[in-house]
This record gives sequence, structure tokens and C-alpha cells, in this order.
Amino acid sequence: GNNLRTMGAEALGKLLRQNKSIRSLTLEWNSLGMWEEGFSFFCQGLRANNFLQHLDLRNNQINHQGAGELAMALTQNTSLQELDLRWNNIGLLGGRALLNCLQSNKTLKKLELAGNNVPGDILRAVGKYNVCTVVNHLTPFPAQHLGDIGHLLLQKRFMDFVDTVDKQKAERARSEKMSAARVSQLQEALDEQYSIMNSLKTKLQMTEAALALSEQRVHSLGELLHAMKQEQNSVADCHFRELQQQKQEGADREGKLMHDLSAASEKNLLLRNQVDELERKCKVQQDQLFQVKQDLTNATAELKLRAVEAEGEWRSRNSLWTPVVGIIVDRMTQHMEASERSMHNRIQRLEAIRISLEEELSQVKAAALTERGQAEEELVKVRSQARLEEQQRIEHLEEKLRLMTESRDEAQNCCLKQKEMVAEAQAKAKQLTLYADGLRRRLDELQQDLDSKEEEKVTELNKVKVELQEQIGHLEAERAAQDGLREKIAALERQLRALSSNHREALLDKEGEISLLLEKLRMKEAEISRVREEETQRASFLQSAIMSYVQGSCLGTHSSRK
Repeated sequence: GNNLRTMGAEALGKLLRQNKSIRSLTLEWNSLGMWEEGFSFFCQGLRANNFLQHLDLRNNQINHQGAGELAMALTQNTSLQELDLRWNNIGLLGGRALLNCLQSNKTLKKLELAGNNVPGDILRAVGKYNVCTVVNHLTPFPAQHLGDIGHLLLQKRFMDFVDTVDKQKAERARSEKMSAARVSQLQEALDEQYSIMNSLKTKLQMTEAALALSEQRVHSLGELLHAMKQEQNSVADCHFRELQQQKQEGADREGKLMHDLSAASEKNLLLRNQVDELERKCKVQQDQLFQVKQDLTNATAELKLRAVEAEGEWRSRNSLWTPVVGIIVDRMTQHMEASERSMHNRIQRLEAIRISLEEELSQVKAAALTERGQAEEELVKVRSQARLEEQQRIEHLEEKLRLMTESRDEAQNCCLKQKEMVAEAQAKAKQLTLYADGLRRRLDELQQDLDSKEEEKVTELNKVKVELQEQIGHLEAERAAQDGLREKIAALERQLRALSSNHREALLDKEGEISLLLEKLRMKEAEISRVREEETQRASFLQSAIMSYVQGSCLGTHSSRK
């Protein structure tokens, strides 16, 4: 799995030619068979090595020519016991070449050929544990079965074979023309891809210039944001100091008002206490007056009762007690009059005291109400003035906040424009990536078409060789005709090898060009991904700066409102 190709195959060939200690070598998942020259060096090293026992060459793109080289190496190798060639492209010709080499190789015990487009009979022959059975299956047809064929039949078959060869030549010429047309189409497609790559380069340069311009704009916006942030910090400090001073003045004024209000409250409380005391005294006087009136009423009733009793007693004893009763009655009348007069005087004095106390209470209430009204008016004036000043300060701060919000909105609009430009650049990069993927898929399809054409050609060549081998088997009776046919077959094989080598070289050149184009596409994709990452980082930095600015402005506004 190390993508070993020509240089790696040559180095491994030199290693096998000189090394005498390695017994097992695993080279799966490489590309040793892609280039025939490098793989021929590897096979030469394997031919000279007589110490290696296990060799793993799975999935190395070995074709039928590489299998032929490997079969020639195995004819002289005397140490290799296990060879794994699964998942290559050996085909019918390569499988037959490997089976033929097993006739001379007596040490190879296990040969794996699965996944190589090899026919089932060859796989069954190779899959047997004993190699001798494979050799028995590979013995040619005996000549005694062909001894009864007449000379005319041989000539007819020979003419049929010549016609078949001519048809194969015409088919090969047609396939060569088709392959040449296909190669020209591939060349045109490659030229078109080259022009598209040039246009992509120009577009990439334009996008890089746009990105540089956007980066410069982002830098200028960052400087503008920094300056605005500094200005906002200075303005916020000034506003904070003004607010602190105004808060201090408001606190002093409020303290003074609270002191005046507390003094007025204390005075009002004192006046209320005085009013309560006067009301209490008035109530006491009223109670005393009511008690005096009650006593006077009781005394009057008692005196009247005594007078009635005295009058009755006087009537009963008129004769004896007339002078005494008159004296007693006079005295009692005088006493009652004197007590009544004293009571009336006392009542008048109490009424005068009550009236004076009520007048004093009304005066105290009027004074308290006047002072309270004045204090409330002064408090309302102070509150209205403070409210007006606070409203003016809030309007001023709201105006400043509006200006700062407008500047923030402008900065956000600029950032949104930058984000839109970044999104457009990313969309363009995505389109370029999709286009490159389409080109890659198209190249894969072309490669698959080439592989299918190559497989068809190999199948046709295999069919031709099979037919030639069958004709040679039927014409073994005559040695001269067989030699001529072999010479023709050798000439045809040389021509086919020359044509296949030329076609292989053209395909390898195209594969090299395709690999170069793929490498360029990978470089462009890497560059586009790098540009995308840089643009993403810039956008994230800009977004973080804007968020920090917005948070700072929100915090400043909140502190100013507090």
C-alpha cells in the first residue's frame, strides 16, 4: 500500500538480485505492473534470486505482458514456493503463460490467480495442490488424431485462417482508428480542461484580490470600531462623572428636604400632642361640668324634697314650729341660692376655659395645617424640579444612545455586507469544487472507457490467439505448414506487441497528464480550502469584535440608565 511504481520496481529488482536472506516478501496494494520496464527489472531480479520462498503481488496492476515476464522468470527460479497474483489484470494470455511456465518449474507449490479475468479451467488447474496434475493438463494434442486430415482440408483451413487474419487486421486497423479518434477526443478534452483550469486560475486570482480588498475593509472597520469604542468609553466616563455629580446633588437636596420634612413632622407631632392634651383637658372640664350639674340637680331635688317634708311637718306642727321653720326655710333658701350662684359661677368659668381652649386648639390646628401645606408645596416643587432635571438628562442620554445605535447599525450593515461577500466567495469556491468534481468524474469515465476498450482489445487478441493455437494444433501433421503458420503468428504477435506497446505508451502519457491535472486540481482544492478557512477566521474575528462592541455598548447604556 505504498504506491510503488517504476523506481520502486527497479529498486526491488536490484534487491532481489543481491539479497540472500529474505524468505518472504509482501508487496500487495502497489502499482508495480503499471510500467512494463520497471516490472521487467523486478522479474529479472526474481529470476536471479534463489532464496525467496513466498511472494505476494496482489493488486499491483499486472497485465498479461507482466505475467509473461513473470513466467519467464519462474522458469529459471528454483526457490519460490508460493506466489499470490490475485486481483490483477492477467487475463487469458497471462494465465496460459503461467501454466506453461509450470512445466519447467518444479518448486512452485501454490499459485493464486483469482480476480484476474482468467477462465475457470485455468483457475481449476492452478488451484490443484500438486503441480504435476497441471502439467498433465497442459500436454499438447497428439499428432495421431490429425493424421487422417487430407491435404485439401489443410489448404482450405489455411485459406480460412488467412481470411481470418485479414479480418483481424482490418478489425485491428479499425480499432486503431477508433482509438486514435478517442485519443484525439481525449486530447481535446484535456485542452479544454487546461483552458478551464486557466479560467479557474484567473477567477481564483480575482477572488484573492477581492479577499484582499475585503480584508483591507475589515481592517479599516476594525480601526473605526476601535476609535468608536474609545470615544464611547470617554463619553461614558464623562456621563458617569456627570451622573455621579448629579446623583450627589440630588442626594444632598433630598437629604435637606428629608431633614425639613422630618422637622415639620416633629413639629406637627408636637402640635398634635398639644391638641390631644387640650382635648383631654376639655373633656375633663366637660366631665367636671357635667358632674357639677348633676350634683346641682341632686341638691335641688334634695332641697325640694326637704322643703316638701318641712312644709308637711310645718303644717302638722304649725302652731309650735312656725317661727323656727321660717328661720330654717330662710336659711336653707339662702344656702341654696348661694350654692346655686357658686355653681353658676363655676360653670361660667369652665365654659370660658373650654372656649379659650377650643380657640387655642383651632389656632394650633390652623398653624399646623399652614405649615404642612407649605412643606408639601415645597416638596412638590422640589420633586417636580428633580423630575424635570431627570427627564432632561434622560432625553440627553437617549439622544446620545440613538446616535450610538445608528453608528452601531452602520457598522452592522458593513459587517453584513462583508458576510455576504464572504458567502458569495464561499459559494463560488463551492461551485468551483463541484466543477472540479465533475471534471474528475468525467476523467474517471474516460479512463473507464479506455479500460473497457483495452479489455475488448485484449479479449479480441485472446480470441485470435486461441484460434491460431487451434489451427496450429490441427496443422501439426505437416511441419512445413506449421512452421509457416508459426512465423506468421510470430509476425502478427510482434505487430500486436508493437501496436499494444505504442498504445500503452500513449495511454501512459495520457495517464501522466491526467495525474498532473489531478495534482493541480488537488493543489487548487487545497488553496481554496485554505482561502475558505482564512475567510472563516476573519469572519469569526469580525463577529467576535462586533459582539464585544455590542455587549460593551449595552453595558454602558445599562449603567447610564442606572
